[in-house]
Amino acid sequence: MDPSAGHLHHHMSHVSVSVDSSGGGDRLPQWSVQETRDFLMIRAELDPTFMETKRNKVLWEIISTKMKERGYNRSGEQCKCKWKNLVTRYKGVETMEQEGTRQQFPFYNELQAIFTGQVQRMLWMEAEGGSSKKRDRVMHLSSDDENDNEESDVEKASASAGSKKRKKSTSNINKESSGNLKEILDELMKQHMQIEMQWMKLYESKEEERRVREKEWRQKMEALENERIMFDRSWREREEQRRVIEETRSEKRDALITILLNKL
Repeated sequence: MDPSAGHLHHHMSHVSVSVDSSGGGDRLPQWSVQETRDFLMIRAELDPTFMETKRNKVLWEIISTKMKERGYNRSGEQCKCKWKNLVTRYKGVETMEQEGTRQQFPFYNELQAIFTGQVQRMLWMEAEGGSSKKRDRVMHLSSDDENDNEESDVEKASASAGSKKRKKSTSNINKESSGNLKEILDELMKQHMQIEMQWMKLYESKEEERRVREKEWRQKMEALENERIMFDRSWREREEQRRVIEETRSEKRDALITILLNKL
């Protein structure tokens, strides 16, 4: 028999016995696939809080309340036992590393996403220069009032999900993070200054072109305005001359008509 399979069978038997005994002898209803997925979704939302606190009994009660809001009657202890069971199965799948094993565990992707998120948050904290006390608080994941170090299993599962990446990234960050960060910031600042200088030169050249075009436009408009004024003045003068001539003709015609009438 495969040792991992035997370990899983032993753990499943242990969990079922403990759950039955806690329920006063009544057999609890099994978790459906949808109920388990909803449970993992709620657990993933609270995972950052699980990583920060040392007493997680209240968190399991919160998960129980959220489960009841979705129509599932599960206590905090039942949710905690279900989580331990899922983590154990996930670790067993990771240990066996067989191609078809992951397909037999329908919640592998959800667990892997949670543990990958834990690894990424720890790496971000180290990259941001978090204090060693805060990192120790995150790395030593919490246990409940019974001193059952369930989150140690989570930490181990997280390590198996991203051990190679964490080891390599952690060593590089611890040795070179401060120096590399300063070099990167200096390089970014230098590039920013170069881009700003290029932008200023481009802006000044565009502004100069705009001023030249505006000056040419104003000169053309002034020339057109002068031409319009000259044309208007010339038109008014011709109009005045025409009016004078017309008045003279009218006066001569009136005088001629008057002479003719006097003769008659």
